[in-house]
Amino acid sequence: MQVAIKKLSEKAILPSYGSTFAAGADLYACLDGEITVNPHETALIPTGIAIELPVGFAGLIYARSGLATKKGLAPANKVGVIDCDYRGEVKVALHNHSDIPQTVSAGERVAQLVITPYVTAQFVEQEELSQTVRGAGGFGSTGSK
Repeated sequence: MQVAIKKLSEKAILPSYGSTFAAGADLYACLDGEITVNPHETALIPTGIAIELPVGFAGLIYARSGLATKKGLAPANKVGVIDCDYRGEVKVALHNHSDIPQTVSAGERVAQLVITPYVTAQFVEQEELSQTVRGAGGFGSTGSK
């Protein structure tokens, strides 16, 4: 699949896959220098790119496992969603879950982008829903005791 990308800055780095079968493409910080993310705070990190996703697809922004485990930095909203009609700059809201300030450098990989199809549902109100064995059980109700 080809996806149109527009560089909004000369310093922007196009998303890239780390391996042949990687599901997520790395997103890079487009900065003039460094940004410090203080403990338990969030910083908006620009990527310097805009994306044109095909209709029926969304871009999901996930944490990079290395950044999350080594620096405690992960997207503040857990998973960011880029709708196919959005044409603004892709930015990553990185939250510092650690107790020490963390630095994000220009060109650093800050998140990963997974492009996935989605379904637009028509929600139909009903008086009753079909019965299942599970029923209304949730939040661990199917686990062992």
